[in-house]
Amino acid sequence: MNIRMPTDVEQPAAGGSDDNVTTWALLVAGSQGFGNYRHQADVCHAYQILKKGGLKDENIVVFMYDDIADNVLNPRKGVIINHPNGENVYEGVPKDYSGEQVTAENLFAVLLGNKSGVNGGSGKVIDSKPNDRIFIYYSDHGGPGVLGMPNMPFLYGKDFVEVLKQKHALKSYKEMVIYVEACESGSVFEGLMPEDLNIYVTTASNAVESSWGTYCPGMEPSPPPEFMTCLGDLYSIAWMEDSETHNLKKETIEQQYQKVKERTSNYNTYTAGSHVMEYGNKSIKPEKLYLYQGFDPATTNLPGNRFALDTKLGVVNQRDADILFLWKKYERSRDEPEEKRKILKEITNTIKHRIHLDSSIEMIGKLLFGYSNGPFVLEAKPRPGTPLVDDWDCLKSMVRIFEDQCGSLTQYGMKHMRAFANICNKSIPESAMEEACVAACSEHSSGHWHPAFSGYSA
Repeated sequence: MNIRMPTDVEQPAAGGSDDNVTTWALLVAGSQGFGNYRHQADVCHAYQILKKGGLKDENIVVFMYDDIADNVLNPRKGVIINHPNGENVYEGVPKDYSGEQVTAENLFAVLLGNKSGVNGGSGKVIDSKPNDRIFIYYSDHGGPGVLGMPNMPFLYGKDFVEVLKQKHALKSYKEMVIYVEACESGSVFEGLMPEDLNIYVTTASNAVESSWGTYCPGMEPSPPPEFMTCLGDLYSIAWMEDSETHNLKKETIEQQYQKVKERTSNYNTYTAGSHVMEYGNKSIKPEKLYLYQGFDPATTNLPGNRFALDTKLGVVNQRDADILFLWKKYERSRDEPEEKRKILKEITNTIKHRIHLDSSIEMIGKLLFGYSNGPFVLEAKPRPGTPLVDDWDCLKSMVRIFEDQCGSLTQYGMKHMRAFANICNKSIPESAMEEACVAACSEHSSGHWHPAFSGYSA
């Protein structure tokens, strides 16, 4: 069986014929805003790799907010780069679902091939057949059990895995490979991902740690001096730069996993790197990468790597990348007093809301479980191989109750999903949770952080 690509007609895969096999791709950038430049840069770069590999636009579905290329803060209008010396990766990218269309609901409908279930956008879906293969790549912020989306609600692990089960039940693919870039991304699959769906998953981090932004201002290597934001993410650039510098008809999924694992650890510097994880059906790993990412004829006889792939990189915790961006923005506004004042206020308000979220969660824990026990209960981690929470509907309810009283979690507050999960795991009733939230937040005005403005996270 050959995947149906004009560049790949000589290498057989197992069974079938070239006429009835297609490789599909679903690419998702789950954020918005120039401070999150790197997520859309990651996804655009992934598109260029797949396009050069022979995948057709009709078989690639792209989700991205599309507010970066022409952003007033972009020093190169209409251009997005994913490496300090990189080419424009924005050119030609099909923005199938952009702006308000980038939702978990649309994402699920697209993956299931449900054209009537999508709201807006190109209407393109993964209309795959039983012998087809599917490659999914997601890049954004995350938290325990959740992945971010620019439009609420978040994408919850239980919901995502249920959709994967539905896709499998439809018998509409042969095998699927999923790469996920996000903080605590392992928790989206830990204890949830079955091994019998013919799906292999790798994540940028385990269930309890951050993932990392890279190619950031002031770091080594640094983006061009005119850029105020990180260009990429450590795990993402690891797999993409590996794909670009190898013949994917020779390299296996296992080989890429090992190389990406090493590089994403920042060469065993885990204080500035993360543990790449794997879930699902690992028997897929010996397969060649071209079956999922295509094959670029230019890589047939590759010389040495174009980029230095064996050096440690400067990185920033994903959750602090927006603060780094705001400080760089502030530093460049020295000659504009009014603009400087506005940016400083934005920084101050952002940090104050972070402090409010942290202190509110801490107080709620003490009110529910006692002054001494509260922090330990909220921070408790599940045993390896078990899901974050027993009742995912409870988790969503607790998030909504909190946001009603205390304001939106934001991409920073996603880290507190573990606290809400542990509240559910202790069978705390909603009435007690609401009472604790009112007590913790009654004196606080959420202002524009209220979910009435941006929607609820659940």
